[in-house]
Amino acid sequence: MAFTRWDPLQDLLALQERIHRLSGTDEAGWTPPVDIYETEDRYVVTAEVAGLSREDLQIQIQDGKLTLRGERPSGEAASVRFERVERGHGQFARVFVLPHAVDQSGVTADLQNGVLTIMVPKRTDRRQVEIG
Repeated sequence: MAFTRWDPLQDLLALQERIHRLSGTDEAGWTPPVDIYETEDRYVVTAEVAGLSREDLQIQIQDGKLTLRGERPSGEAASVRFERVERGHGQFARVFVLPHAVDQSGVTADLQNGVLTIMVPKRTDRRQVEIG
């Protein structure tokens, strides 16, 4: 019998994502798939955004939330009649709550081969309280 370690953070993030989808708080359009993982000193968010350029994407961190917005234009004339459409087009917005305080000034993002990687360092300012 194999045991797996319960990770309440992952359960909370999954629940938050389901609530966002059910409540319709994400904007209409398409939703790029996202992976989020945590290391000792940072959060790493990767999103599949094939066909988008750096100019098509916006990243914002405020009040402990990371917001990823973008738009994939259809790129086709209105007179085109599609036989099949499987790739999403239009605007999207994804919001993720970060469970720990982060260093907003150290956030970096890189877009390569249609994959956006956002690295969000955790804050390391631990305060020592002196007893007087």
